[in-house]
Amino acid sequence: MTKFIHILIAIAATLIATSCSDYNRVLKSGDAHYKFEAAKEYYVRGHYNRAAMLLNDVLPALRGTESGQEALFMHGMATLRAKSYTEASKILSMYFTDYPRGYFAEQARYYNGIALYESVPEVKLDQTPTYEAVTALTQFVERYPLSPFAQDARNKIFELQDQLVEKEWLSAKLYYDLGSYFGNCSTGGSNFQACITTAENAIREFPFTPRREEFAWLIVRAKFDLADQSVLSKKQERLESAIEEYQNFIDEFPQSSHLKEAEQLYTKHIKDLERPAVAVDQEQA
Repeated sequence: MTKFIHILIAIAATLIATSCSDYNRVLKSGDAHYKFEAAKEYYVRGHYNRAAMLLNDVLPALRGTESGQEALFMHGMATLRAKSYTEASKILSMYFTDYPRGYFAEQARYYNGIALYESVPEVKLDQTPTYEAVTALTQFVERYPLSPFAQDARNKIFELQDQLVEKEWLSAKLYYDLGSYFGNCSTGGSNFQACITTAENAIREFPFTPRREEFAWLIVRAKFDLADQSVLSKKQERLESAIEEYQNFIDEFPQSSHLKEAEQLYTKHIKDLERPAVAVDQEQA
């Protein structure tokens, strides 16, 4: 048994050495068409890094020829399969920029979106790449609504939008939890204002998100807390805004699990709104 294993290892080592020798010979060749055909073979066999390197070498020689756009598209696909997603996106974008009506234009736009989709960071990080992926996939669906790839693109758009919503939720919640923690919030509660702005923007940008109720409830709480922290000169206006937000919330979500707490907030603060101010603090919130 041990002897058999040693034989297999020896055979594998020989095949690897032969493979490397063949690849180096192709790489050193000055024949672009020979390299191109070898790159296709490496691609089919799943050797994507080798295919990508060969295709990168032959592109200048093939540019403007019948094989040029195929080589460029395959270069992008090999790079994508090799999981170099940022570089793959650049190459595939180059393809549909250079060949907007090319034979592979539809696939290039779709797989450019896939490359960007694979590049999105985790939700706690900056989501600029996620917006870029959404944009690319949306443009693909708008251009090719009947494409066999269209439904997958739509599904990925929804998935990425959920991630963007989650990012906004974490940001809004963080602002709320910070409250008046920082010194610059001591006279006006700017963290609460940031929470309100973030949550309102999220609802505006993603009106059908399952988190809509949670964003709306966070806005209600933040507006009441902001009013509580305000100087007298701004307290009345902010209380009115909070109570209006409360009314909107119970109208839109009459079965909300937060209804009881919302009513308690309203009952507590409506008395402050009805009580006339005896003095006006001239400090600026």
